Amino acid sequence: MLIARAPVRISLAGGGTDLQAYYSRRPGAVVSATIDKYFFVFVSPSPGEHIQVLSSDYRTFVRQRFDEQPMLDCSLRLPRAVIHHFGIRTGLSVFLASQVPPGTGLGSSSTVAVAMIKALAVLSGRRLSRPQVAELACEIEIQRLRMPIGKQDQYAAAFGGLNFIEFRPDGVSVEPIAMPAGTDRQLERRLVLFFTGRWHDSSQILSEQRRNSDGDAGPAVDALHVIRETATVMRASLLAGDVASVGELLHRSWLAKRRLARGITDQVIDRWYELALAAGAGGGKVTGAGGGGFLLLYCEPERQPALTAALQAEGLHRMDFRFESGGGMVIMNNLVGPALRAIGG
Repeated sequence: MLIARAPVRISLAGGGTDLQAYYSRRPGAVVSATIDKYFFVFVSPSPGEHIQVLSSDYRTFVRQRFDEQPMLDCSLRLPRAVIHHFGIRTGLSVFLASQVPPGTGLGSSSTVAVAMIKALAVLSGRRLSRPQVAELACEIEIQRLRMPIGKQDQYAAAFGGLNFIEFRPDGVSVEPIAMPAGTDRQLERRLVLFFTGRWHDSSQILSEQRRNSDGDAGPAVDALHVIRETATVMRASLLAGDVASVGELLHRSWLAKRRLARGITDQVIDRWYELALAAGAGGGKVTGAGGGGFLLLYCEPERQPALTAALQAEGLHRMDFRFESGGGMVIMNNLVGPALRAIGG
């Protein structure tokens, strides 16, 4: 068996400027941090000529011959497309499992792609760099499967860590944010995640956002300029060790994000956010495209018990986490000899 994993991420600033509709006209940028919640891929040989994929998150199973085209209308179309890309020519069994629910704004879709690519690259005997893994994930998701998403999640999952990621028509650059000693732990202790219990359809929100931002002017474009500038300011603040400014920058970014598309927020989310501010949070945002998922908040440690009590009374659940810096990787591989050569084709 071979086991690969890739981390999910929290986007601190700049989300939305990683869509091509924006960065094709001016540079986009995000500040993103991966956390110790992972998507796992378990791969093992299977007799016969079929590839079997089972997802515990979607409670879905699919079985196809290895020479069949991926089914583009099923919930497992992404892992099946990755398998097809690597040209696997033998029976294979794949099991997928995640530590966070899908569709909750932590970049889980792209994390699936990165973990699958890491696993199948090793099985196929191909050495892929982190940029190559990220770009291949982008190609499969955005170009082949036509998902209306950006590029930050793939790069965050492939590289790991706290990064300033810039997006331009000619490529993507990843700059680790080297904060002063101990600052990363200070930031980690002041960021809290609450699961809202709501899932969202990010494709619908992002499709509208892409249409609204596909131009040189307009309310959504103006909002994205603010979001892009917030990422630049946050990078500078973190490099200087100024953790206290993160709350206000998150708040500024959230106010701008609300203007990008319908469905990002609603009366219930607004009430939760206002309740969080009243309970001591310095700022925050809904993760991912919006509409549900997790509520990310900045809060000083001494105020967190009151914040947690207030949101848990509303039915939200706090999820503890730590930063991580490993990115996508294979964590176990005992497929050797004939089995490995057969899978690699």
